[in-house]
This record gives sequence, structure tokens and C-alpha cells, in this order.
Amino acid sequence: MKILLLGYGKMGKVIEKTALERGHQIVGKIDINNRQELARFNPTNTDVAIEFSAPEAAYQNLKWAMGAGVPTVCGTTGWLQHRPEIESLCAENAAAFFYASNYSIGVHLFFRLNQYLAKIVAPYQSTYDVSMTEIHHTEKKDAPSGTAITLAEGIFAEFPAKKTWVNQAEATENELPIVSLREGNVPGTHVVRYESAVDTLEIQHVAHSRDGFALGAVVAAEWLKGRQGVFGMDDLLGK
Repeated sequence: MKILLLGYGKMGKVIEKTALERGHQIVGKIDINNRQELARFNPTNTDVAIEFSAPEAAYQNLKWAMGAGVPTVCGTTGWLQHRPEIESLCAENAAAFFYASNYSIGVHLFFRLNQYLAKIVAPYQSTYDVSMTEIHHTEKKDAPSGTAITLAEGIFAEFPAKKTWVNQAEATENELPIVSLREGNVPGTHVVRYESAVDTLEIQHVAHSRDGFALGAVVAAEWLKGRQGVFGMDDLLGK
């Protein structure tokens, strides 16, 4: 499979390594220094693009990819206010777009555990209050993380006391506080905590490296090839 990398930072380099190990070809590596080279890529020479850049670059990269009809797997967060436009472009150009806030299989198991825990604690929401902490490397530009926002959405679906999130420790009764910490080279840690006056319930996911994210992204690219439409990890994994 011929893969175009949109974004060639630390994550892009791990994706490249994983893709090559799985027998794929990297046909291009686009970053801020060579965006003019995008014009030479199209569905005749590119099977799938994998987009892991920065929030400000992702929107432009995805506009190009959907306009060019290049199937694209995206893992960049912090740009989602533009998602309806990107999905419309995908439909208009009969393209393919795969988005996930996190490509780790373990994280998606954690998403399901998180939503189940919210459901069984919900009858006791007058007793337990919920909060979240997420920790990432210092180069991560958006906060809270896309994974934390997905976790928050899972809580809102099952825990009626919470309606929205705030990115701070202090929150009103209907707000879910998410504390974002940026430390060293942490790949990603997410903690969901339910506290009462007498005890604490806590679940957490700790990523040990970027390898799991890279593998998930490459597997998603393999799955996306030849498809049209908008997809996510539930489509890949089955729900």
C-alpha cells in the first residue's frame, strides 16, 4: 500500500517505521517545510494518507485530501470545529475519511469501560462526583486531549448530572472538570475518578509508548483502502 504521511513529527516517524515493517511504501512525507509538494499526490499514486500533524495544519491538510479524493486517516486533535466541513467535502468528492481521537486498541476498551462505569454509578450521582485528569508530553498543543473529550462524551451519555466539561479543577455542579498536565515525554495517561465522602472509584489508562497509536493508525489505513464515507474506530473494531 502506498502511504502519504501528512505530518512528520515524532508520531509521523513512528507511523513510518510501523508501516514499513508491515510491508507498505511511504510515497511522501509532508510537513511545514514542503507543503508545496502536496500537488503531486493524488489517488493514482497514493492509496491512503495518514494525518498526524498539529491542530492548525490538520484542517488545511484535510481540506486538500478530501478535495483531491485521497482516502485519509486522521489522528490530530484540536481542529474538530471544522469537522462538519471536512465530512461534507468527503461526501462531495466521494472520498474516505477515518477519524479517531486515539488509535490505541486499549484506549477503545477503556472508552467502553468508562461509559459502563458512568452508567452503573449514575444511580448514585448525588453521592459521587466525577472528575478527570489527562497527562501528555510538553509538545502537545491542545488541551484537554481529544481522548479526554471522548471520555467526557461517554460520561455525559450515561451520567445525567454532567452536561459539559471545563478544562480546570474548579467546576459547577453540572460541569465535568478536566485537569490537563504537560510533563516530559509522556505518551498519554487518562484517569477518570468518582469521589464520595467515604471512598474513591478510579480507572486509568497509561500508554507506555507511541507504538500502539501508530499500529492502530496503520491498521485503520489498511482497512480504509477502497472504501468511501466517514468512519471511526467503532467501524474498524465493531461495536
